[in-house]
Amino acid sequence: MGDKTKKYDRQLRIWGEHGQAALENSKVCLLNCGPTGAETLKNLVLGGIASYTVVDESRVSARDLGNNYMVDLESVGAPKSKVVCAFLNELNEAVAGSFVEEKPETLIESNPTFFDNFSLVIATQLPESVTLKLDSLLREKGIPLLIARTYGLMGYVRLSLDEHCIIESKPDSRVDDLRLHDPWDELKAFSDSFDLASLDDKLHKHVPWAVLLMHVADKWRASHEGKLPTTTAERRELKQMIQSMRRSYDEENFDEAVANVHKLWALPAMEGALKSILEDPRADDVAAAHLPGGGEPRGKGSANASAADFWVMVAALKRFMAAEGGRLPLEGNLPDMTSTTEAYVELQSIYRNRAMRDCSVIAEHASELLKTVGRPADAIPSKQMRLFCKNARFLTVVRYRTLAEECERKTVKSAELQRALAPAGAEDNSCSMNTALYVLLRAADHVLLTYGRYPGTFDSELDEDVGLLKQAAAALLSELGVTASLPDDLVGEMVRFGA
Repeated sequence: MGDKTKKYDRQLRIWGEHGQAALENSKVCLLNCGPTGAETLKNLVLGGIASYTVVDESRVSARDLGNNYMVDLESVGAPKSKVVCAFLNELNEAVAGSFVEEKPETLIESNPTFFDNFSLVIATQLPESVTLKLDSLLREKGIPLLIARTYGLMGYVRLSLDEHCIIESKPDSRVDDLRLHDPWDELKAFSDSFDLASLDDKLHKHVPWAVLLMHVADKWRASHEGKLPTTTAERRELKQMIQSMRRSYDEENFDEAVANVHKLWALPAMEGALKSILEDPRADDVAAAHLPGGGEPRGKGSANASAADFWVMVAALKRFMAAEGGRLPLEGNLPDMTSTTEAYVELQSIYRNRAMRDCSVIAEHASELLKTVGRPADAIPSKQMRLFCKNARFLTVVRYRTLAEECERKTVKSAELQRALAPAGAEDNSCSMNTALYVLLRAADHVLLTYGRYPGTFDSELDEDVGLLKQAAAALLSELGVTASLPDDLVGEMVRFGA
């Protein structure tokens, strides 16, 4: 086991080598390195990102000693970005860290190209007015933005990018893709090689249940016009047919065949998400997945690059399915089953080879498509292509609204806010706690914009600030077209939190 495998053993078990590779190629920018930002970046550094840059103009104060583990008493008065960077660098020598002593708001306005080479920007403790500008800027560059804020005992996390293309969606359950109802030539030949009547008892006990099901399916079709059972009674009869083939009660392979008989008719279905993806215009126009001007997508590790590759593979998948009568590529997984080692290995090889063959056909389609947009034919790594084909049935695309769409009156989802804050038929003051806190957080930003400070900053003005925050929240709800009031106790707690 190599040093890297030992170092990252636990996380490799979760997201595999390809997930770790994606992490190790990530370049992260952190805006503000208070406790929220420092703790977030700490976990990424320990995970093994490629590099990070901390942007913060403030200096370490005595207040920081009580909430930020990345500073110490000796660092009071020193640049916070420099101190936090030094602490983080000690956690993982393989990660390159740097810092910039500048106010994030100033950097966003004066040097927008600063962000061009980052894979992810994490904005912490920034008010709404600043994150709106940052979101617009990063959307143009195809760079994901993660907004994280803490406000007293509440927290807010928001991911913002055009779309997130997910290959490994990890569904809760999945039906084995075995194709027993319609075996290809090699699989059919393997099944036919088992002459059940001539096998001795020992080998009869070790015929894989997949083979038993193909045999019983052939028998059933022979007497039912080539069709598999469709009714409950017919399926019960098929199970009885399996039982009649066994020689003794202790043949576990026959028990397994009965337990898995539904796989003859409960076939893997195309997920709704995949259907929508295949019907998406970008699956037909690969050029639309690329930035203007052709060539490689800008930013090798950016969302644009991965999304462009994703849509090329989807277009290739669509071509494959058109040529295969709508069939998806074989996943190639074979579940455990009672069998001789030799038979299981051979069957496993048959599934693996067919999956690789399907994948190679899709890869050829992808190479042709890449050429049409001026990219190298081998621009998509073979490992990525295999991962895509193996998970084709469960592809997912998540699209996000911009922050502006979330915040502006003409595009805000007023009806949803109304239902959450003032449910029809509910008792007075009955509302969604999370939604109310979300509105209060935005209202606190409005107080900052108007008065230059967050409500609750000074103990002597707590009562006054309750009124200011309540007024700001009411104005915000009115602006959003929502007729609801927030519980007074929540407003008071928000002020007590301070910023």
